[in-house]
Amino acid sequence: MMLIGTLGFVVVLFIGWFYRHQVLLKDRAHLMREAIRNQEFTFRLPVKGLFFGERALQEALNETGRDIGRLLARNEVESWQRLTRVLTHEIMNATTPIASISQAYLEHPAIAGTVYEEGIRAIHDTSRGLALFVDSYRKLAELQEPVIGEVDLNDFMEGIRVLYPDLEWHLSIPLSATMCTDQNMLRQVLINLIRNACEAGATTVDVRWEKGLWVSNNGAPIPVAIEREIFIPFFTTKRTGSGVGLSLSRQMMVRQGGDLCLAERPVPGYQVTFIISCVG
Repeated sequence: MMLIGTLGFVVVLFIGWFYRHQVLLKDRAHLMREAIRNQEFTFRLPVKGLFFGERALQEALNETGRDIGRLLARNEVESWQRLTRVLTHEIMNATTPIASISQAYLEHPAIAGTVYEEGIRAIHDTSRGLALFVDSYRKLAELQEPVIGEVDLNDFMEGIRVLYPDLEWHLSIPLSATMCTDQNMLRQVLINLIRNACEAGATTVDVRWEKGLWVSNNGAPIPVAIEREIFIPFFTTKRTGSGVGLSLSRQMMVRQGGDLCLAERPVPGYQVTFIISCVG
């Protein structure tokens, strides 16, 4: 009887554990379904406590989510590049003759000193200013081809750190950590992120390696309402911002097979975390 009672107790425990495990798997499925529905492909659900088959499946789903995110980012970047190329071409076609004709009128002796000169000069200056404005954004569609090489991340980050001596830096990068990337592009991306952090009031920056560079800061958080818009070209919340920095940074990483994204949740202790991934 004692043996039967013990076996019964073990069976009950097993059924309870099995039921709880299935509930956890169901919760995981719900979280992934919601992430995909909201186009949050950077989800990384933990594999601890799973059987080896379930662990392999979860790791595959995590990696698939990252791959989908990269593909969407690449398509988005290419779409913005095509749109920017078309818009700059059309605007330049419209403004160039206006600037030329107005300049010719300003140089005409019949216009100098008349009531028409001020109006024509305003037209000329506006058209020239618009042309310069558009020309400065051509870089969004005319990025150079990346030159991929192996970058020692500790030496690289030391070179970035000395540019901002007033910040408190926390670097957690293994001594042997390297990244296959275009070093000049990666430097520009890091500088853009750090500059934005400083403008948001950050005093501390944390950079760590977790299958990519996780760059965090304690500046003002990015409002949830605009998280999806920060990589859109020309989008900015700053009075003097151009809205190019983050978009250009992402394009630089996507161009070399990587990505730049905002982490779903910042690293504990910080307000904002960006993840830089690359080809290796």
